[in-house]
Amino acid sequence: MEMIVGGKKVNKPKTLKVYNPYNGAIVDEVPEGDAMDVENAVNLAVEGKKIMKELPLHKRVEILYNTGILLEKNEKRLSKIINEEVGKTIKDAQAEVIRTAELFKYAAEEAKRIHGETLPFTSLKGSENKRGYYILEPVGIVGAITPFNVPLSLAAHKVAPAIAAGNAVIMKPATQTPLNTIILGELLLEAGMPEKAISVLTGRGSVVGNALVKDPRIRFVSFTGSVETGENIAKNAGMKKLGLELGSNSALIVMDSANIDKAVAATVGGGFSLAGQVCISVQRVFVHEKVYDDFVDRLVSKVQSIKFGDPSKEETEMGPVIDEENAVRIIDWIEEAVSEGGKMLTGGKRDYTLVEPTVLVDTPLESNIMKKELFGPAVALRKVKDLDEAIELTNESVYGLQAGIFTQNIKEAFFAAEKIEAGGVMINEGPRYRADFMPYGGYKKSGIGREGIKFAIEEMSELKVICFDIGE
Repeated sequence: MEMIVGGKKVNKPKTLKVYNPYNGAIVDEVPEGDAMDVENAVNLAVEGKKIMKELPLHKRVEILYNTGILLEKNEKRLSKIINEEVGKTIKDAQAEVIRTAELFKYAAEEAKRIHGETLPFTSLKGSENKRGYYILEPVGIVGAITPFNVPLSLAAHKVAPAIAAGNAVIMKPATQTPLNTIILGELLLEAGMPEKAISVLTGRGSVVGNALVKDPRIRFVSFTGSVETGENIAKNAGMKKLGLELGSNSALIVMDSANIDKAVAATVGGGFSLAGQVCISVQRVFVHEKVYDDFVDRLVSKVQSIKFGDPSKEETEMGPVIDEENAVRIIDWIEEAVSEGGKMLTGGKRDYTLVEPTVLVDTPLESNIMKKELFGPAVALRKVKDLDEAIELTNESVYGLQAGIFTQNIKEAFFAAEKIEAGGVMINEGPRYRADFMPYGGYKKSGIGREGIKFAIEEMSELKVICFDIGE
């Protein structure tokens, strides 16, 4: 496939291969972009942002809505691409395309609600003759750097609000999964996006990504990925706005009054969908001692029934991780936890990139799987004596994206909601839950800013105050 620079397809002599994580087959090749491609894209976006700012709001709404319709029409093509380049099961790939289409339609509706407010200047002594208001204007150019795990929907979470707010957009997809983003760029153009206002640059993050981050003409950088890369972006971005969603090692608390079946289902769904490669995957589970044995027995039984293997087959529930390097790391972390005193109840093996769904108990608190982000199909359990201990362990993390608690005690639910240090606390639901309209982001090293269409539109806008002196 060709990348898109200012609405035009561009090829390069040097290319990067895109591999199927499950079998290592080459899916396609994309151009290996460089700093000059970034320069060209930004130069065109400087013109594109003027076009976008002058575009009537109903035109932006039309672009967003039409993109949603085109995504639905291209569902089979996109699902196949996501299945092949991400290793996501075909059912999950189809769900992602439909989710993305709905996300663009929702952005079209939310765009109609972009407005400012009047300001009460006369409440200030000496300003009796002042009248005024504030409005929201586009920041100009948004750089959107997206990850491999949910590539289409997470691109939409950046691109849709950027367009709604009236910005030009330059997308930089993950090196492993650029194909679906290129197709999204093509569909945006088909939907009516001004050519100079949209680019999809393929290439290495160290080259293309860094050049985007450092360019002073890009006013907002939205990034989803690792803490290390996020910190590097913060150091190199200069004077611009940032949205950084940097992952987690999400905790789930199961109290003695919990609905155990629901808690087990949330752990399985949250810990093993997409092979655990989601920022808010269930990773750490703290279970009250009174229900611990029951919970563990039911969980192991459910995990052992997960159908994992070829993601292109309809019956498959879990596919591979993104590459062999990560598969090796995941197994290393599991084995480290066992060597330090943890017990493995199921899983713990791999075949190339296919890692068995794994359950660990008595997991040492100092092990990597308890302290860092695993991004793999394993959950680590610990027994706790009460809610205070569970919350203390939950908060013993450099991350704070989302957490969950299962309890039928309303006091425990409110106490946990107030005391857990995270951007979202799910009650009687796992931390994996996300609605695309809610403010999504985290505390501590989980990032800066919030996604969610309404909230991202606000972050991708500038506030301008207009004040009139109407005289005596």
